[in-house]
Amino acid sequence: MSVVVVGAGPVGMTAALLLARQGVPTTVLEAAPSRELVGSRSICVQGDVLDVLARAGVGAQVAEVGVTWTRGRTFYRSHPVGEITFPSSGDAAFPPFVNTPQTIVELLLEQQIGAEPLVDLHYGQKVVGLTQDDDRVEVSTADGVFRGTHCVAADGFHSTVRTVLGLPFDGMSFDDRFLIADIRADLGFTAERRFYFDPPWNPGRQVLVHPQPGGVWRIDWQVPADFDLASENLDALIRRIVGDASYEIVWLSMYRFHQRRTPRMRVGRVLLAGDAAHVMSPFGARGLNSGIADADNLAWKIALSRLDLAGPALLDSYDVERGAAAEENLRVTAETMRFLVPQTAEDRAHREDVLTRAVTDESARSEINSGRLATPYSYVDSPLTTKGGALCPDARLMRGGRLRELGTFVVLTHWCDWQPADAWERTVVGDVIPLDQEDDTSLVDALGLNPRQVVVVRPDGHVAAVLTEGPGGINAQVTKALRRATGWS
Repeated sequence: MSVVVVGAGPVGMTAALLLARQGVPTTVLEAAPSRELVGSRSICVQGDVLDVLARAGVGAQVAEVGVTWTRGRTFYRSHPVGEITFPSSGDAAFPPFVNTPQTIVELLLEQQIGAEPLVDLHYGQKVVGLTQDDDRVEVSTADGVFRGTHCVAADGFHSTVRTVLGLPFDGMSFDDRFLIADIRADLGFTAERRFYFDPPWNPGRQVLVHPQPGGVWRIDWQVPADFDLASENLDALIRRIVGDASYEIVWLSMYRFHQRRTPRMRVGRVLLAGDAAHVMSPFGARGLNSGIADADNLAWKIALSRLDLAGPALLDSYDVERGAAAEENLRVTAETMRFLVPQTAEDRAHREDVLTRAVTDESARSEINSGRLATPYSYVDSPLTTKGGALCPDARLMRGGRLRELGTFVVLTHWCDWQPADAWERTVVGDVIPLDQEDDTSLVDALGLNPRQVVVVRPDGHVAAVLTEGPGGINAQVTKALRRATGWS
């Protein structure tokens, strides 16, 4: 029996491909009759998320067709007031951020699904009902019933599955609206992110400019709630940014941003992911990236549960871990929106004070909040974590390949012998990798390991335990950590 995935967006398709990598068949149901290749939508893919997409089979392609940017500049009116520069990616597989339109990411994922026999994608299958019991889930569409051991609900902001489950979607929506225009033009500067507070051509509000492939730029204007695109002189609006340069409009859209989440991301055998579970303002690129992290978290947990290798707490840990990540992302983006769209006189005064001081006082620039860029969430407080929780550093291995390519439980040993003790450990642990070779010192240094230590790494790349061999050896400690990391304690 397969897993039923509702929604063939980037989160749903990534989940299906990651499940296929674990040997799990999936049936993907998409309500739309076909894929709509309209607009760029989400564009900013974080480097660690590219590693996840690589395990799904498309990471290198997403990076290759996108635009890598390593600098972001912030302006207040006509004054430069901040700059971030990412260091060289060094030995990392991918740069910190790549801008690839969501439509292209979806095409690459669908292409990969077409070559994957374990994934069956159906269009025109709008979900109308869902039931479940202790053994399976039944998802109903107008065409019939699809049965699975579990259901991944990745059907977006207007999630039918969330509604059928009776889950609220509490939070708030902002009155201010945002006009997004993808334009093809030569803006006269290189591929960098630019954020403008209170520019002369959008007084009292802000504009964000992001590079895209093919000479296209995303221009994101904050506009009043009563802004009417039909009655605006759009050419005059664009000319304030491009000047006399020729341009072509590729896509236009109006958005209102939301800060919402469901109180539970797991209901029985149904796991909600991406916008079906949480939505947030896009400043900081935390929407798509957090949704793909949801898919990465749930895939290996469903796979182990289907094999009866998981303890009773493993599926519950999905809600614990990714619910905490959603709360963190909502907290960070709420702080950003409080600065970008102040709702009180006090907040407006604070923003004006910070921006004014930043023109001449470099120490004030750290107080400017134009969006804290996405980073992987650390599961430090997870019930699965013995010691660790952060995403394990990636590295090339002396034996070949990279650590994050593996997608299984991995035990890293540093001058410390460990081998699986029984059939359960041999099945759960995909690789035992000794790091006592000269060519593996980069990973030892990144983890800060001492001799006689062992690191247990989860299939999603997060550290489950860092253990030190004692007088009684290391075996019992590793067994306990593995049992905990798979939901048995």
